[in-house]
Amino acid sequence: MTFQYDSEELQQFIERGFYEDVRDGDHTSLACIPSDKRDKARLLVKDKGILAGVEVAIQIFKHADPTAKIDLFIKDGTPVKFGDIAFTVECNAQALLQAERLALNTMQRMSGVATMTREYVDTVKDLPVQILDTRKTTPLFRMLQKWAVFIGGGTNYRWGLYDWIMIKDNHIDAAGGVIEAINRVEEYKKSKGLSLNVTVEVRDMEELNKVLSVGKVTRIMLDNFTAKEQVKAVQLIDRRFEVEASGGITMETLRAKAETGVDYISIGALTHSNPSLDLSLKIMKD
Repeated sequence: MTFQYDSEELQQFIERGFYEDVRDGDHTSLACIPSDKRDKARLLVKDKGILAGVEVAIQIFKHADPTAKIDLFIKDGTPVKFGDIAFTVECNAQALLQAERLALNTMQRMSGVATMTREYVDTVKDLPVQILDTRKTTPLFRMLQKWAVFIGGGTNYRWGLYDWIMIKDNHIDAAGGVIEAINRVEEYKKSKGLSLNVTVEVRDMEELNKVLSVGKVTRIMLDNFTAKEQVKAVQLIDRRFEVEASGGITMETLRAKAETGVDYISIGALTHSNPSLDLSLKIMKD
């Protein structure tokens, strides 16, 4: 199974990245390096984790110099350690240095997401639960962060406000209650001819019982429930709907939450609180 990325969105990201950094020219490289010089560099791993973003980096170098030659040694999703060489790239030297920071920044952040995701996934790999990402992503970097979650073994949840309806606490309060919110969503879907899935967030057992009385949803998200409360909720739902656990779940609490029988656990930290993996690009001297 491969990640289905939007090639146009990726191209726009690369173009924006170069515009942000290069604008009217990399004047240091233009001043120091002959325009026809070619160099070869290697991507060095200086940390332990899961490598991600290699495919993106290759496209970045190809954008900078369509004649770039890349020799790939380590693929996305592979565990890496200090001293590993992910790939070498040979191309125009000025183009190489223009692309260096965009490629590194992207790979470092994607590898950080993939590394944290793999840790969460491995912690519950023997249980029938899926680890989900969220919309808590860096603006305009969402596709790459979700790609990294996929590389790390996690499951991509909704991509935005447009492809999955999620009735959260603010929607419920603004609508006047959870039943009112669900009924309005059902009416809206019918009026627009939409077949979108619907998740509803519940904050306590009272709201859960109201949701069960009306139905009309795909998934019930238990927000900040304790493990003990989750067990009761899962038993009460009794497989009538999918069940998701959410709300400040950490590595320390993950296992206990997963053992309650929920189908999914969504973790915002995968994309908003992960450290980057230390990587560097070094020109290979003759």
